[in-house]
Amino acid sequence: MRTLVARLDNDGDVLLAGPAVRAAAHAGEVVLLCGHSGAQAAELLPGVQRVVRWDCPWIAYPPPDVRTPDIEGIVALLKGIRADVALVLTSYHQSPLPLALLLKLAGVPKVVARSTDYPGSLLDVRLRADPDIPEAERALQVARAAGFELPPGDDGRPAITDPPEPDEIGPYVVVHPGASVAARAWSPDRCAQAVTALAEAGHRVLVTGGPNETELTRHVAGAHGVDLGGRTTFAELAGL
Repeated sequence: MRTLVARLDNDGDVLLAGPAVRAAAHAGEVVLLCGHSGAQAAELLPGVQRVVRWDCPWIAYPPPDVRTPDIEGIVALLKGIRADVALVLTSYHQSPLPLALLLKLAGVPKVVARSTDYPGSLLDVRLRADPDIPEAERALQVARAAGFELPPGDDGRPAITDPPEPDEIGPYVVVHPGASVAARAWSPDRCAQAVTALAEAGHRVLVTGGPNETELTRHVAGAHGVDLGGRTTFAELAGL
C-alpha cells in the first residue's frame, strides 16, 4: 500500500498533519506532497518515506503562474508515484478539488478529502467541512475515512522524529504569537496578557518565534515569559 498525503501549506500546517501521516504509515509507504514552505516540517515527520515538493498556484504565496507545461509536469510526477490512495489535507477555508482533479488525471484510484463544494467524481470519499475541528484532528479524520488507524500506543498528538530534549526546564506552556497571515494572529498585547495570566497561574511560559520576530517575542514575553524568539532551530521549535 502506497499513500500520497498532500498538505500544500506552511511548516506549521505540515506538522499538524503528522498524526494522519502516522496512521497511513501504519498500513504502508507514505509519500508526502508539500510546498517548499512546508518542506522543513515534512522532513521531520515520522512515517514519511519520501517528500515531494511542489508550489501549487492556489495555495502558495506568492502564487506561481498557471502554465500548461507545469501542470502537465505535476500530473506526470503524481502518476510516477503510483499511489494507491491519496489524502488531500486542507484547512476549512480551502478546497481540495483542484488537486483532486490532478490526482485523478494521474490515475490515483482513491482520493479522500474534506470538501464543502460538490466534488462530483473527483473524490471517492468525501467528508463535510467543519471549521470547528482542530487541524490535527481534522487531518486524522480524513486518514480514518480512508481506512487508516494509528498504531497501538500512538496517542495521536503531533510529533517529530528525534525531538530535541528540553534543557531541564520542566513542564512548560508554549506561546507562539506569530502567524504567516497577520489577520489570524492575536494582537501582541493580547498575547502578552495571556503570558502574564499563564505565569500567574503557575506555568512556566516559553515564547517562541523566528529570527524576524524577536521584537514581537520580547514584547510578548515581558517579565513573565522566557523569550526564545530567534534562539531555536526549526527542529527545536517543532520539538517544543
